[in-house]
Amino acid sequence: MSDHHSHEEPRQIISPYAARIRAIEALLLEKGVLTEPEVQDSISYMEARSPANGAKLVARAWVNPDFKALLLSDGKAAASELGMAPEHPAEFIVVENTPELHNLIVCTLCSCYPRAILGRPPDWYKSFEYRSRAVREPRAVMREFGFEPPEGVEIIVHDSTADVRYMVLPMRPPDTEDLGEEELAELITRDSLIGVNVPRS
Repeated sequence: MSDHHSHEEPRQIISPYAARIRAIEALLLEKGVLTEPEVQDSISYMEARSPANGAKLVARAWVNPDFKALLLSDGKAAASELGMAPEHPAEFIVVENTPELHNLIVCTLCSCYPRAILGRPPDWYKSFEYRSRAVREPRAVMREFGFEPPEGVEIIVHDSTADVRYMVLPMRPPDTEDLGEEELAELITRDSLIGVNVPRS
């Protein structure tokens, strides 16, 4: 006996939040506050925000000393040069890792984060445990992410706020001289842009 239900499409469950957002969107379109192209542009903009943007900035800085100088002196201008739009009024500051210094980013109050460059912050970044421990015991936190800074390396923890957002410019891995910009960008992880780890080698 055949089961006539076996070919039915599964019902899509919509969360109350998603249903509310769709209702608001429909109302704004109906009232002429927004147009459909404006809605699609906003969706495209949100989807384009990801750690890949930060990786592109770092890869360009690794191969171009002038761009690196711009990135470290004016992060927003450097991002704009690569077609990114860090429109948030907060400052966007890029801090450089060196053989003597390693930077770690945290937001001790909430989850301030350069979303236009790195997308949504990971859940662990927003957790109370990370927000408190990153300041008290940064080496232990990094060790849990699989990275152990050498003993002589100074650790500086930067506290993001509503006014200032940070990103790390990690050190370029050794033996990558033959790699192009796109290949270098693939080595750069979100965690290395926050400072809890380093790029893939």
